[in-house]
Amino acid sequence: MIPQDRMAQIVDRFQFLEAKMSSDMDADFVALSKEYAELKPVVDTVQAYQSLQTQLAETEALLRDPEMRELAEADLPDLRIALEESERAVQLALLPKDAADERPALLEIRPGTGGDEASLFAGDLLRMYQRYAEGRGWTFEILEESQTELGGIKEVTARIAGAGVFARMKYESGVHRVQRVPETESGGRIHTSAATVAVLPEAQEVDVQIPATDIRIDTMRASGAGGQHVNTTDSAVRITHVPTGIIVVSAEKSQHRNREIAMQVLRTRLYDLERQRIDGERSADRKAMVGSGDRSERIRTYNFPQGRLTDHRINLTLYALGQVMQGDLDQIIDALQSDAQAQLLAEMGAA
Repeated sequence: MIPQDRMAQIVDRFQFLEAKMSSDMDADFVALSKEYAELKPVVDTVQAYQSLQTQLAETEALLRDPEMRELAEADLPDLRIALEESERAVQLALLPKDAADERPALLEIRPGTGGDEASLFAGDLLRMYQRYAEGRGWTFEILEESQTELGGIKEVTARIAGAGVFARMKYESGVHRVQRVPETESGGRIHTSAATVAVLPEAQEVDVQIPATDIRIDTMRASGAGGQHVNTTDSAVRITHVPTGIIVVSAEKSQHRNREIAMQVLRTRLYDLERQRIDGERSADRKAMVGSGDRSERIRTYNFPQGRLTDHRINLTLYALGQVMQGDLDQIIDALQSDAQAQLLAEMGAA
């Protein structure tokens, strides 16, 4: 059952915001309109549910009228199905939201076990996410990239911005395993290697305050693939966060831009550490939800000889690996979101 007082509170708050925005020009219009926009789809869903409840009650009352009974009996099955579907929609709308869901995200990819093949696979994952972002109309900006001589990835950090980026990309954090015949393998044997993906919600300056005394900034010469110097000036920036030992490096051409990038990445990593600490406290007595688990966990296997992808968290197997590597990730992410919602609904029901 949906708590009636919870629905009433939301509708009352929405009506208050509506009246406040139309009558008080001195109010913080930006903040009010943001909350109004967030509540509107929830209120629309609640009101549609309440309307169906009223229709069902009125139709059931018609059963007592001999002249209307037959018509009411014909309408009742469809109304009950519609009400059940609407109740599910309200339950989902009332689920607690992750405050970071609408934020841009930093995507970090590093090769794991597997040597050169792991680095090449890391590059494949980067291109897969870039295509996915482009398909959704998001912006995809590579902030820092280090390549191997074979064209693989030693390490890459990218920023993805757009509507609901973190809400969908957060499920990608973890170890991605690949099984295939490497380009560097002459014997045709299948190798297994891995790459690690981390997706972090982008932090804002108000989220994390970093005292100047907590960081050490060093400048150095930027270098390219294979250690070859591509820059003769000390433009690269390395920032060390002394309390945590986190080190961030940016090696673009502009030293000023490198400082901006490095500080942004550092803020985001510190913000993520705090989120992990809070999530850990919340999940101490229950199983961690999909998307917030240990990033050392193997989450997915890409089997190229069989064209098979398996997401181990929800036991989902797709024989559409080619489409997935071209950026068609929606089917996987939709399934992960549905599983996460089901877990939250189960927890709410048990509370």
